[in-house]
Amino acid sequence: MKIGIVCYASVGGSGVVATELALALAGRGHEVRLISSELPFRWRDGIPNLHFERVRTPDYPLFREPQYLLALTSTIVRVACDHDLDIVHAHYAVPHATAAYLGEQILTSQIGEGGVRTVTTLHGTDITLVGADPSYRSVVAFSIEQSHGVTAVSESLRQNTIETLGIQRPICVIPNFLDCGHYRRRRVPALRDRLRAGDGPIIMHMSNFRPVKRAGTVLDVFERIRRRMPATLVFIGDGPERAGIEARARTSAVAADVLFEGEQQDPVPLLSCADLFLLPSSQESFGMAALEAMACEVPVVASRVGGLPELIDDGKTGFLCAMDDADGMAACALEVLSNETLATEIGRAASASVSERFCVDRVVPLYEKHYEMVMNGNGR
Repeated sequence: MKIGIVCYASVGGSGVVATELALALAGRGHEVRLISSELPFRWRDGIPNLHFERVRTPDYPLFREPQYLLALTSTIVRVACDHDLDIVHAHYAVPHATAAYLGEQILTSQIGEGGVRTVTTLHGTDITLVGADPSYRSVVAFSIEQSHGVTAVSESLRQNTIETLGIQRPICVIPNFLDCGHYRRRRVPALRDRLRAGDGPIIMHMSNFRPVKRAGTVLDVFERIRRRMPATLVFIGDGPERAGIEARARTSAVAADVLFEGEQQDPVPLLSCADLFLLPSSQESFGMAALEAMACEVPVVASRVGGLPELIDDGKTGFLCAMDDADGMAACALEVLSNETLATEIGRAASASVSERFCVDRVVPLYEKHYEMVMNGNGR
């Protein structure tokens, strides 16, 4: 198949998943063209069958803001015409599904029915935040309804989409995935020694530091853990709340035990050093960071929200607590960190669960099957 994948280039989960899907599909022999405003965070050069198509948004004085939707639509039309695309796969509803719909309409007017087909994958905040905003709700709902195929990364998000937007059409659940050959625990003693304060465990959090990730609660939980044992907290990632969290950490009693490692093209070495992963989010449609940690045999303590209960089997492959229960999260963390046997069991069970359900060779064929269904006219 000839597939165009539209995504944001940022560190967020939708861009990461879209890029990894593009890489996997190219590796399976499909011709893939990734369409974005800049090279995505996880992009890799030199992959056969994989091409990058840049969206260029002209800056005209007449327009008070960049016209990204129009530029993206024009890019989709150009790429579809130049390379005879079968599928345009939009990751994140706004504005990508809207641009895909407009592109399809333009192409239909030029070449008639039966041209490019559109698929939209919903990732979370495109529904829970943007889609729920009255300023965007009707456009988001319309764009989803008009896609030839729609997928969501969890059953929780599928239900949320139906309830929030009143969507009537079928939505197929296809979870996020990993290259399990790459995402596995490794021995990195020198890195662990650099990170660790004394002999205590290493606790990690990885995110885009947006409010929904609640990085401040990570610090709250760590302070409770630190009262009971020596430990190090490592933050991975970057985003709008990072500066505030760093400032708070510098003035706290645990300042010497908190590190910020920034964005990581490959987080596996750092995750392989972790003894525990904290994810106290207020909402997670899936929980990509938790999945990556679990694949590296790291016990995860997370909020019982969104799609996380579909990923984590509470007490077996990790622990789930109420979103605001910092005391409960700290108690779960201390239980694991003080019991090496339990930590090993949870970590291995988490990794086995990822291998069984979320590896690239299990999930990518689901997308291929969905594309085939859409091309056969069975999506809507």
